[in-house]
Amino acid sequence: MIFEVSFPTIWANFDANAHMRHTAYNDYAAEVRFRFFAEKGFSLIEFSKFNIGPVLFSENTNFFKEILLGESIKTNLIFIGSSENFERFKFKHQIIKENGAIAAEIEVYGAWIDLTKRKLITPPQEIADIFNSIEKSEDFEDILIKKK
Repeated sequence: MIFEVSFPTIWANFDANAHMRHTAYNDYAAEVRFRFFAEKGFSLIEFSKFNIGPVLFSENTNFFKEILLGESIKTNLIFIGSSENFERFKFKHQIIKENGAIAAEIEVYGAWIDLTKRKLITPPQEIADIFNSIEKSEDFEDILIKKK
């Protein structure tokens, strides 16, 4: 099952051409990632308790259809890749218009960071359990990490 959130768009996310500004798409994708973890029991409070956070290495956006002022959207999260212990992860997000057309796709590649040491870490078991509980995409990628 794909995790999905509906959003009414807000005026501040639109530009002078009356279509959604390009960075707003990525903001909705980031919001969906945090809502996903919160729904699975790992809210921003939990991130704080464990002193960890996600860090992105890449965020690639492809635009297909414009979203116009006043349209509502849906944004989803699809699990498309991870390393063995979930130190690294990949998600794809689709931004979907009211008529069902995909307006954009965003792929993110990231990892987990200890917020004090500022070093990459293996996430706690609670996050591993979340990853183990979600459906993988058909084209799921096993990410290999080069050990030093």
